[in-house]
Amino acid sequence: DAPFAQGLLLVERAADDDRNFVKKAVNMALRAIGKRNRALNGAAVTVARRLADSSEAAARWVGKDALRELTSPAVSRRLTVRG
Repeated sequence: DAPFAQGLLLVERAADDDRNFVKKAVNMALRAIGKRNRALNGAAVTVARRLADSSEAAARWVGKDALRELTSPAVSRRLTVRG
């Protein structure tokens, strides 16, 4: 999980870039990391919550959009089944 935890640092650093493709890529990376396993999901949700509370509009969008998926019942079920 260590390389993915490092990736979360990169996601957080790039989240305030308001260029459309960068914003979408950061969002997809955050969601993908958060869906790997329960531990990474918790870490990704923490990052997403920090971003959702940001004063930067792009970071806020990334955080809120990622939270919607990472905290969804479907992702929770999938992580429970995977273990």
